[in-house]
Amino acid sequence: MSPGTGCTSLIPISDLVRRLRERGAERVALQFPAGLARWAPGIATALRDAGFEVIVSGDPCYGACDLALDTLAHADVLVHFGHAPVEERPDVIYEPVRIDFDVTVLSRALPLLESRRVGLVTTVQHVHLVDAMAAYLGEHEIEAVAVPGDGRTPLRGQVLGCNFAAARATGADEILFVGTGVFHPTGVQLATRARVVALDPLTGEARSVDASRLVRRRAAVMAKAADATSFGIIVSTKSGQQRMDIARRLVALSDRAFLVAMREVSPAGMLDLGFACYVNTACPRLAYDDQIRFPVPVLAPPEFEILCGVRAWDDYAIDEYLSP
Repeated sequence: MSPGTGCTSLIPISDLVRRLRERGAERVALQFPAGLARWAPGIATALRDAGFEVIVSGDPCYGACDLALDTLAHADVLVHFGHAPVEERPDVIYEPVRIDFDVTVLSRALPLLESRRVGLVTTVQHVHLVDAMAAYLGEHEIEAVAVPGDGRTPLRGQVLGCNFAAARATGADEILFVGTGVFHPTGVQLATRARVVALDPLTGEARSVDASRLVRRRAAVMAKAADATSFGIIVSTKSGQQRMDIARRLVALSDRAFLVAMREVSPAGMLDLGFACYVNTACPRLAYDDQIRFPVPVLAPPEFEILCGVRAWDDYAIDEYLSP
C-alpha cells in the first residue's frame, strides 16, 4: 500500500479531524504498530493539510498497552492506531483499524468443527464482523457464543495476545478463532483447555490447533533455566505493561532473583546485565515469540512458579494480563 494513498481509505480522517478539534488539539502525535507504520506519511500529510502540527512516534509499538507517552509530551493529543483502548485517557484517541472479509470464508472451518455450539473469538481488526460471523454459523446450524472479556478486552468476541478472557467466558468446549497467526489460537487453547479451530480469513486456511508443541518448546527452555545461578525478574516501565506486584511476588520465590526495570526488553540489555535467566512480566509474547533472539532463557511468570515448586506441571498456564 502506498504511504501517500490508500491508507486513509481505512481511516476516517474527517471523523478523526472532528474529534481532534473537539478536544482543542493543535499539535497531534501519531503512533502506529509495525504493520501500520507505513501509513504514517499519508495520515500525517492529511492531518497537516487540515491545519495540525504533527509529530510521529518512531519507537516500536506493541499494543494499546504501549502508548507513546514520551511523544505525547510534545503534543496535545496522541492518536494510537490499530488497537482498542486498554486505559481511557482524555489526551489519547484510539483508532482501531477495521479489516473486512467475506464471512462465507467460514465455510473453510465448518468441516473441522465437531460441536454444534462453539465459542467465537477474533482480534480487534475483525470484531465488527462478529454478528455477521455468528449469523453465518447459525445458518449452518452452529450456535456461536461471543461475549466480551474483561476491561482489557471489552469488545464482544475480542481476544488479545495477552488476554483470552472472552474465550473463557463463552464456556464452550470448542472455540473458533478467526484471525491471522498462530499465537492467539494457541493462547486460547492453553487458557481454556478447549478444542480450538483457527481460521485465517485472509488466506482461507483453517486448521485444528495443537498447543502441546508450544508447551514442549517451553519445557526445553525451562530445563535450561533450572540450574541458573541468577534470575532477573523483568518489570516494564511502560504504563500499560507494568506489573510490579507480580514481579515482587516472583522475586520472593527465590534468593537468586532480583528486580530488573526495563523499557525495551532487548537481547543487548540482557547481555549487558549478565543474569543467567530472566523472567518476563512485561509483554507476555516476548517470552513465547522471541526466545530465539535472547542470549539466555526467558521464562513467563507461571513457568518460573513451576521452576520454584509453587505451581504443578499439570497446572501449566499461559501468561495473561487480566483486569482486577
